[in-house]
This record gives sequence, C-alpha cells and structure tokens, in this order.
Amino acid sequence: MVLRTKVFEMCNGEYKNLSELAWAMGISVSQIYRVREGKRPINQKFILGAIQAFPERKFDDLFYFAK
Repeated sequence: MVLRTKVFEMCNGEYKNLSELAWAMGISVSQIYRVREGKRPINQKFILGAIQAFPERKFDDLFYFAK
C-alpha cells in the first residue's frame, strides 16, 4: 500500500499556489513538486507540514492509502 495525499486538491481554495502551500507546510517548493509528480514518497516532514497547513482537517481528510 502506498500513502497518497489530497492536499493538492484542497489547497486551491486556501492557498494561491504551490509556493504558498510549501511555505505554510514549512517545506521546500521542490519537495512539493516532487511529491505531486510522484517522484518522491510522502514522508514524515510532508505529513506534519500538511497537518500544520490544514489544522482544521483530520488525517483522513488529507491522506489515503492506495494499492
């Protein structure tokens, strides 16, 4: 099973672009792009950043498992 994220769909209403999302998550823009393109797996820093950027959302709202 692979951990996937819904962060990129959710950010459209709350953040203007991926740079702003990266800043809110406390990670680099390049990491955002690599995760979005599937070139980098979701790691602990990404998960913690997503929770920080979307504090009103539950983990299940931000992430899901895919086969």
